[in-house]
This record gives sequence, C-alpha cells and structure tokens, in this order.
Amino acid sequence: MRIIVAPDSYKGSISALGVAEAVTEGILRVFSRAEVVALPVADGGEGTVEALVAATKGEFRTDTVSGPLGDPVDAVWGILGDGKTAIIETAAASGLTLLAPERRDPLRASTYGTGMLVRKVLDAGLPRLIMGIGGSATNDGGAGFISALGARFLDAAGDPLPPGGAALAHLHTVDLFGLDPRLAELEILVACDVDNPLCGPRGASAVFGPQKGAAPAAAAELDAALRNYGNIAAAAVNRQITETPGAGAAGGLGAGLLFFTSARLRPGVEIVLETLDFASVVSTASLVITGEGRSDFQTAFGKAPVGVARVAARYGVPVICLSGGLGEGYRDVYAHGISAVYACPPRPMTLQECTDAGGEQISDAAERLCRVIQAALAMPGL
Repeated sequence: MRIIVAPDSYKGSISALGVAEAVTEGILRVFSRAEVVALPVADGGEGTVEALVAATKGEFRTDTVSGPLGDPVDAVWGILGDGKTAIIETAAASGLTLLAPERRDPLRASTYGTGMLVRKVLDAGLPRLIMGIGGSATNDGGAGFISALGARFLDAAGDPLPPGGAALAHLHTVDLFGLDPRLAELEILVACDVDNPLCGPRGASAVFGPQKGAAPAAAAELDAALRNYGNIAAAAVNRQITETPGAGAAGGLGAGLLFFTSARLRPGVEIVLETLDFASVVSTASLVITGEGRSDFQTAFGKAPVGVARVAARYGVPVICLSGGLGEGYRDVYAHGISAVYACPPRPMTLQECTDAGGEQISDAAERLCRVIQAALAMPGL
C-alpha cells in the first residue's frame, strides 16, 4: 500500500509539513508496513515557501524588510533546488498575520516590503521567481511593491504619495524612470487563487477589504482610490488590466504585477503541484490523504485539496480530505474528485483547543480514518 500525504497548512495552528508528519504517524499506527510519502503542498498563501523549498531540497533565506505598516519584519524566502528559482510569499513581508487585529488598517498598509524581497532576488542574480500572493494585509494595488523597485507615485503637486491604498485617491502621475531595469529580465510566475477584478462589487476592496479591517465606508473609499490608480497606471503603461481575473488579488497586488512587470498569474496550487512533479508521485499511489485548516464552499474554488484531487483523478487514485474543521458547503468538494471529508476534532471543541492540540489531534484523526479503511478492506465480498 502506497499512501501519499499531501496537505496544506492548518493556518494559525500547524504548517503543512507538520500536518504531513502528524498524518503519517497516524497512518503507521494502523498500516505499519505501508509506504507513506509525505509531500506538503500549498496554494500560494502562507506555507508556500516552506513546502517548495523542503520538497526540492532548496535553501531558506531571511531578510529584514518593511512590514505592512512600516515596522521591520524578518521575512523568510527561498531558493529552490534547481538553484535558479526564487520563491517568496507576500504573507511573509506584507501579511495579515504580521499585525494584531487592532492594528489592521488597509487604508495605510503597504506592499513595500514585498518589493524589497524582490530586490533581494534580483541582487542574488536569480532569473526566475515564483510569488505567492495570498494572505496580504494590504489594499494598495501593488503601489508599495513597485515603489520599492524604483517607481514613484506622485500627487498633482509632484510630491510622493504616502504609503497605503487610501493615498491612491490623490494619484496624478506614475513615474517609472527609476524602475530597476533588472525587473524586465525576471521571469515572474504568480501563484494566485482568486479571479477577482481590481474594482467594483467583486473587486479587492469590496470582497477582501473587510477581512483586513475595512469598515463599509473605508472599503468604498479604497475602491474609489483603486479605480483612480487603475486609470492612471493604465495610461502610464498603455495597458488596461483592471478587469483581468486576478487583478484584485492581494489588495490589487495582482494588478500592480500585471501593470508593471511581465508576470503571469496562475492558480497557486497548479504552480506548486507542477514544481513538485506531483503527477509522477501520485501515479502509482493507492490513496492520497490531503487536508487544510477548514474545508467549506471555498475549497471547491481551487484550494489545495481540490488541486491535489484533480491530479489524482487522472490516475484513478482516491482522495480523502482530513481537515481541521468543516464549514458551510464543504460537500461541494465531492464533485471535484474528493471521495470523503473528515474533521479532526473528536468532540466539540473551541478553536483555541483545536489549535493547542495541534499534531496530536491530527495523528489521532488519521488513525481513526485508517481504522475505517482497515475495516472496509476486511468486509466480506470486497
């Protein structure tokens, strides 16, 4: 029996690698002779760097950059095992988890630190970059990001705008004269798991602004500011992309990348699975166990477990999703190649209790799941 363990992280609780190790322990309690291959995955958000660097035997690097509100943060990024491809996460430099809930302010938060990480990649002489842009605290359209690489965003008086999305309402001119010329030679592949446009009812501000601390009035203000930014940026580069799917990702960072770089946006889990050569790993498997922190209707929109299941389906390999919790609409994943979904908690528990239990609870849940499989295999007639 060959079992592939390919979970995403349980956000706020345990990394994808930690989940994979815990599930493996639970499996081996029941199927001690099974061949278990642990292959942590991600969809472009938090944990993408760890998953890809570990799987490709690459190297981690840490640099101090500007956080979402200007505080210094130590951001981890990586170089994959090919020695040519860098991997960074917006979450590491401009992420929501870097701010306490009471400090979250998308009116002022900036992606400048993410741009600083890209400058580190350029300084290292690497020709290719994978960017995971999930989990941002920002709504600045990527203006901070590209400012860190030499662009200037000016008001009508010719003065630089302050950081943050709200300031873009006063944008008059985009000055690209000082933009780092090395950026044009960098191949950028963006791991993006949403298809929202920059502005409007499905735009960055309306959909994601509230999650980042924007009240309704602030979300409307940010949407108007991004619309102004989109119009002026389009004129500066002679390219209109505000309605492009993914432009609204990461508070409009998707738009900034499309405006000012040669970046290509693709579903994050596809990039991760291709980089891991997941198809060749799963082709000879008996079973795949995947998972995430919470499975609900959003999982079916292309989150990591469904991405894993789509690849496994090509080879007729069944997939079971073991998640930290189940939410409304989790059954939608059954139409996308997942055979069963299990929640880890053995009894009603608070979120804090689940988080504190961590790997032990996941191992126990994996053991229970495998005992069900063991019983099914022993059923007469099978």
